[in-house]
Amino acid sequence: MNIILLGPPGAGKGTQAHILVEGRDMIQLSTGDMLREAKDSGTEMGNKVAEVMARGELVTDEIVIGLIREKLQGDKKGGFIFDGFPRTLPQADALAALLEEQGETLDAVIEMQVDDEALVSRITARSTCANCGEVYNDITKPIPADGKCVKCGGTEFKRRADDNEESLKQRLMEYYKKTSPLIGYYYAKGQLGTIDGLGEIDEVKAAIAGALDK
Repeated sequence: MNIILLGPPGAGKGTQAHILVEGRDMIQLSTGDMLREAKDSGTEMGNKVAEVMARGELVTDEIVIGLIREKLQGDKKGGFIFDGFPRTLPQADALAALLEEQGETLDAVIEMQVDDEALVSRITARSTCANCGEVYNDITKPIPADGKCVKCGGTEFKRRADDNEESLKQRLMEYYKKTSPLIGYYYAKGQLGTIDGLGEIDEVKAAIAGALDK
């Protein structure tokens, strides 16, 4: 099963992708992770990525598609989760062509809908373990009283510099401007499922499972 998780910054796509990786043995294809991995790989594609990033330029869609192609040709396990790609209609068309080329299908697109004000409130309270990346929230999942990460025992936590109200609202505007057309695109294809992304983690997990298993 191959799926796309859609939703604005902070909607919880990464958290739910990790749950699907653990529960369904799927492979998360996060654009950022793929680029970082490629940059240090020493492969031809990796060298291209390193050169572009060293110049401070944006990596082209062609390069990202090339990285995804490499992943699709490897171990497929329980399928792929596309997290952070596609973000635009041209990227969606390119991904569709690539999947067809590789004999793969896109089985579902899950839109994680959120209320903007509630999202801003949630994200500005977010912090992560500096060691393993486990996510905490001052309101819903505070750092344990002993100051140790429940996952790795680390004691250092950090907040993203852009997890502030003004920066987040700019990121939301950028998301809606570029990515919202994908909602109509996948709806027209009959592939879109919509869930409430602001529930508790287990509630969102159950909603995604319901959308995938129907």
